[in-house]
Amino acid sequence: MMTISQEKETALRERMEHLGIREEEFRETFVRSSGPGGQKVNKTSSCVFLVHLPTGLSVKCQQERSQTLNRFLARRLLLDRIERLRTGIVNAEKMRVEKIRRQKRRRSLRAQEKTLESKRLQSEKKSLRTRVCPEEQQS
Repeated sequence: MMTISQEKETALRERMEHLGIREEEFRETFVRSSGPGGQKVNKTSSCVFLVHLPTGLSVKCQQERSQTLNRFLARRLLLDRIERLRTGIVNAEKMRVEKIRRQKRRRSLRAQEKTLESKRLQSEKKSLRTRVCPEEQQS
């Protein structure tokens, strides 16, 4: 039977603490795995189905033949998803700020285009002030 090292278990617990997730927030069920593994997989419920109740996120892990290892991997996967969900909120805020920055930049571009347009008109006026060539005067 495979076991998880103590360092990995403490790292997982610390990560849960850091994210503010308690073990009571999980609903864990065990089902029979499918796929390779032979009789061991077909007779034991080594597949772990883990649900984080507050967010509704769920994970099904049947990577290993050992239930203990699958429990650990399922928790790690679920924490990854929760972290991605939470950083998505942070990313949404960054996107909002970036959108405002783009809008402001667009305004300055509009002002720049207006200035360039007035310069172009002034240039056309000046081009009309050029001297008349002597050849054109004779005709």
